[in-house]
Amino acid sequence: MHLKLLRFAAITACAFVATHAAGDDDAATRKLAETCAACHGPEGNSQNPAFPILAGQSWRYIYIQLKDFNEGRRTDPVMSPMAASLTRDQMIALGNFFAAQKPKPIAFQADGKRVAAGKKISDAVLCPMCHLGGFGGQNEIPRVAGQYPEYVRKQLHDFKERKRTNDAGNMTSVAGALSDDDIENLAQYIANLD
Repeated sequence: MHLKLLRFAAITACAFVATHAAGDDDAATRKLAETCAACHGPEGNSQNPAFPILAGQSWRYIYIQLKDFNEGRRTDPVMSPMAASLTRDQMIALGNFFAAQKPKPIAFQADGKRVAAGKKISDAVLCPMCHLGGFGGQNEIPRVAGQYPEYVRKQLHDFKERKRTNDAGNMTSVAGALSDDDIENLAQYIANLD
């Protein structure tokens, strides 16, 4: 019985934090998000293919990535210093801010053959099992649908080369088995999704 009470308390606390932070679209959060716009674009819709679109990501994914940058589990010459001074509440607030934004389509002309090949690879390595069928993501798993192919390609290569390892081994395992051609096909397929 004691374990059930603790589990209920933990779930309730997480729900409170998420709901409370979701309502915190105040001036301080907007001001903090303005700093992010320099790379990630207005309201998280990046105009630069080197930077991911944050709009529409789950608050939890953004929070975990910021926390990983903050604590050194993920490193980047731009993001690591940006996240270094963020508090837990600020990371949650930013997560909720970007989660509430609408992702906008990117300007990208996909190669139909590569898209078809990318779908086959996606199905073979079970990408939809974690990222879901529309690649909309869930909880700690990112929304990758409609991300720039350049960004997807870089992340897959980083996982493959173990330059990025803050994934509990899931993506490093999958990406390790992909050829460069597989990665290009997946990047085109994913970028083509809404």
